[in-house]
Amino acid sequence: MLRQIRRATFRALKTLGVSRLVAGSRWRQQRLLILCYHGVSQEDEHFWRPNLYVEPDFLRQRLEILQRGQYNVLPLGKALQQLRARELPPRSVAITFDDGMSDFYSRAYPLLRSFGFPVTVYQTTYYSHFQRPVFNLICSYMLWKRRDRVLDNGAELGLKGAVDLGTESSREQAVLQLMQVAEAGQLDGAGKDELVARLAAALQIDYQEIVRKRLLHVMSQLEIAELAAAGVDFQLHTHRHRAPINEALFREEIQENRRRLHSMTGSDAVHFCYPSGDCQPEFLPWLEAENVVSATTCIPGLARARTLPLLLPRFVDTSARSAIEFEGWLSGVGAVVAANRLVN
Repeated sequence: MLRQIRRATFRALKTLGVSRLVAGSRWRQQRLLILCYHGVSQEDEHFWRPNLYVEPDFLRQRLEILQRGQYNVLPLGKALQQLRARELPPRSVAITFDDGMSDFYSRAYPLLRSFGFPVTVYQTTYYSHFQRPVFNLICSYMLWKRRDRVLDNGAELGLKGAVDLGTESSREQAVLQLMQVAEAGQLDGAGKDELVARLAAALQIDYQEIVRKRLLHVMSQLEIAELAAAGVDFQLHTHRHRAPINEALFREEIQENRRRLHSMTGSDAVHFCYPSGDCQPEFLPWLEAENVVSATTCIPGLARARTLPLLLPRFVDTSARSAIEFEGWLSGVGAVVAANRLVN
């Protein structure tokens, strides 16, 4: 109901010409919209995780809206410099992708290149060197693929008996148990992958076919190097996609992430994205100590010159977002509507 009301509001503002006026206003020119995406489906991932994955056609339509609306899509670093200097061009937007999955290489980047839009990828690096599917994601995906079944032999994998895969909550619980099995056994990447292969066998899924298609893989070292040479901006997202509440461990994640990115891109990464949007107050001085100049959150909003550089808002675009809502956020009225909703 709230979503319908929100969409009706955006539609009315567009019909009345308010969105167009706001988009071209001095108020909007003083603000930067940072867009956030995660994955672009190679197959059916958008049905599995619609909050993370969009279809290629969905992304293409979004890029067409940016082009048609004459938005200035800027490289993130340049956009932030111009924001601080209060020298942004009208309708400024920056595009970011989190995690750096292999589908960015095969699906997203070709689209972005065809439109000539710059992009920043917040890249995790552990799985760039260990080219297998991401453990927790592939477990979740395979369990979802068999959502019409009951896993009778789950105990062989360390699960607590039979698992009804028909509900999201039961599948999530099974993933948590598998993660606990891996932690208790102190499994490394290879050990986790062997557990995944056993899960696939129990579910009667061809795991080698998943690996061959590179579903739920992170981009490889060669792919990252190739795209960096082509102009893609790679920035920090931690080495293992985690943010420990421990200064030494947290900074170690940043240092290793930066070191590996430099080995692949030749550049020193100075911009950061909080993994899973997990932003704690303790992180800010730790990031400053690592000479990180900006950090993006998953909190919706438009960035202003006075916005704290380590708490930058972004608009997370997902399959659930309508085109009219997307246009509303591009114009700036989305931020106004959201602010009024929070106040009320």
